[in-house]
Amino acid sequence: MVKKKDYYELLDVTRSASDEDIKKAFRKLALEYHPDRNKNPDAADKFKEINEAYQVLSDSDKRSIYNQYGHAGLESNPAGQSGFGGFSDIGGFGDIFDTFFGGFGGRQRSRKRRGDDLELTKNISFEDAALGADIPVKLDRREFCQVCSGKKMEPGTNISSCGTCGGTGQIKRSQSSLFGQFMQVAECSQCNGSGELIEIPCKPCKGRGYERQIRDLNIKIPAGVDDGSRIRLTGEGDVGDAGQPAGDLYILLQVSNHKLFKRENFNLLYTLDLSFPQAALGTQVKIPTLEKTIDLKIDPGVQTGSLFRIRGEGVPILNRKGRGDLLVEIVLSTPKKLNKEAKELFKQLAEHLDIPLDSKEG
Repeated sequence: MVKKKDYYELLDVTRSASDEDIKKAFRKLALEYHPDRNKNPDAADKFKEINEAYQVLSDSDKRSIYNQYGHAGLESNPAGQSGFGGFSDIGGFGDIFDTFFGGFGGRQRSRKRRGDDLELTKNISFEDAALGADIPVKLDRREFCQVCSGKKMEPGTNISSCGTCGGTGQIKRSQSSLFGQFMQVAECSQCNGSGELIEIPCKPCKGRGYERQIRDLNIKIPAGVDDGSRIRLTGEGDVGDAGQPAGDLYILLQVSNHKLFKRENFNLLYTLDLSFPQAALGTQVKIPTLEKTIDLKIDPGVQTGSLFRIRGEGVPILNRKGRGDLLVEIVLSTPKKLNKEAKELFKQLAEHLDIPLDSKEG
């Protein structure tokens, strides 16, 4: 009597191998020794051996018996008798048979798919991004045909069951192999897997059930969005196949710069130019905000680079209550041209403040 080989050795795994390790090892060896790919004379026998090993080691009960009693423990229910019976339950092995035979086992008819998502880039102003707005957009998207409403046939006509596949959407063919008969399942080319035939296709959409349309949409921009923000509009993308949801529309926002403000998160930065007399003596100035003008008191002796924080006059915080702040940065402006009288006044001021105008001695 020929001694059977150790199942772990056949799959080249250790006795502590996980179920996933065993499955991976079997897939690798099955591809290597399948007789339709390996023409060596002993490939068929090798393939039967690794199949038998996998049928045992992939079953927790059989593996436990085999680990305790070896081949003798399985003789009352030989694992090798299962043949190909377990292949439909082996994860990923159907893909192997698709490669060898063009399909194995039953397949579902063509799946209906949801509509595609669309993306649109929209330029908006700084104010619209900060304060929110309703903006119009034009969108080219797939919609159901206005004549047949997605049914693909001329109104008043009928749909019949496909005679080629008997309404199943599948064509089955028996194919011989070294290991017996296999059923090859393919999508019906007559009805494209739908199982139905349209007697008179809709003329405007040529039987597709949809057409491209240019639509005018009104998009609500929430207050507080920033450059690069992406807004999702559910169901505003391409329509799907009959009974399936439409895709989504994504609006990518590009925000223009502002001539007065710079944005830092939800705060606004404003640069205020002050003259020397204003900085030295103090003043009160008008400061613009996004929506109004406010008065700001400047105390005497303010220095360039000083920062004033005006609470709650920044950008509304996105999807929350409250606003950022307005930060006013002071910059002292130096006059570029002075007349003779102005120069004399500055010299007198420098002498009064004991500010040297010439560092040379003597």
